[in-house]
Amino acid sequence: MKHEAHGDGIIRVSTLFCLIFVVTLAGCALTEKKVRADVYDFGPTALATAPAPAAAPSLPPLALGDVQANQALDSLAILYRLGYADAQQLRPYAHARWSAPPAQLVRQRLREILSQRRAVVNASESTVPLVLRIELEEFSQQFVSPAQSDGVIRLNVTLSKITPAGELPVAQRSVLVQRPAPSEDAVGGVKALAAATDAAAREIAQWLASLQ
Repeated sequence: MKHEAHGDGIIRVSTLFCLIFVVTLAGCALTEKKVRADVYDFGPTALATAPAPAAAPSLPPLALGDVQANQALDSLAILYRLGYADAQQLRPYAHARWSAPPAQLVRQRLREILSQRRAVVNASESTVPLVLRIELEEFSQQFVSPAQSDGVIRLNVTLSKITPAGELPVAQRSVLVQRPAPSEDAVGGVKALAAATDAAAREIAQWLASLQ
């Protein structure tokens, strides 16, 4: 009987070690699967290539609304399209994301650039007579081939005037800008999209200045 008890003890200890080993392996597997995503934003605002003359008059203040985006762009995913395979499908990078939804990042950069020539306030908190509305329609890294891609941003821009009857559209235009990616990965896509957003914001700023 004592021999049998001793044998049972060995079996129980062996079973315990096996369970610990299996749990440890499972924990390692879960740890390997939980890869932390790299987080990106646009970085600091690029300097203007041609600063406005010191004598240039300041422009009238502007109210800036929230940038609207469709559901596909309303996330933190950094998106790309394989134009040479399936241009209609937006694909997210698995281990990279934006620090905020693209619409917020675009609005922040646009406000920074517009503020270089005029006062810019939030549309929801202002009585400024001019308001700018933006719709973000495209914001992705588009691959022409496996070795070439561009950051593409497309915006629909509307300038309106606040009247007693409501907002009255003054002018509207579409802005499409693309910039080459320095590498064919998420890092290259982020740099290209940041450069494209800067260029789009400056184009909008020049357009607004031409209207006033």
